[in-house]
Amino acid sequence: MPNLVSRTQPIRAGTSALLVIDVQNVTYNDDAAATRPDLHRQATEIVIPNIAKLISVSRSTGIEVMFTVMESLTRDGRDRSLDYKLSGFHFPKGCWESRVIEAVKPVGDEIVIPKTSSSLFNSTNFEYVLRNIGIDQIVVTGFLTDQCVDHTIRDGADRGFLMVCAEDACATETQERHAAALGLFKGYCRILATRVILAEMAV
Repeated sequence: MPNLVSRTQPIRAGTSALLVIDVQNVTYNDDAAATRPDLHRQATEIVIPNIAKLISVSRSTGIEVMFTVMESLTRDGRDRSLDYKLSGFHFPKGCWESRVIEAVKPVGDEIVIPKTSSSLFNSTNFEYVLRNIGIDQIVVTGFLTDQCVDHTIRDGADRGFLMVCAEDACATETQERHAAALGLFKGYCRILATRVILAEMAV
């Protein structure tokens, strides 16, 4: 029988990346406290601080830190997916809404990939970039657990990547939706608390 790769492969520099999905001004801003109260509270109190911790340790240990944001390639959004067009999602290149929030913003030459689909794999060169760098394991964080996080984890698993979900570094509109999503995609990844991931990274 061929050797099987374990899902418990260590999270290490050179083979692992930390991915921050859609933690941008349009998804987290002062107005969201009123329009998306549960998401905003979870993000403020738990998710963003945990993402910041994961970014800090990743940088200190040499683990690749990567970001994706919802952002069109064109000013009029003609390049968007049909779903984004029907949903009214259009954030022109360079606009305020598409920028990663200040609390976890990229530094140096960390890669930020614009996307116009729920799964990062479907509308970008993300897979190509990962293969070039030598990444085979992706730690996923960000928004929303039951949409872009979910789709990216499933697609990554199908493409042969080891996927890890930082369960307390992701959020969606409600805790019920968050828990339901984790339950549905748990077969595609390891689901770990931030403190466990940090401990693995630091070994």
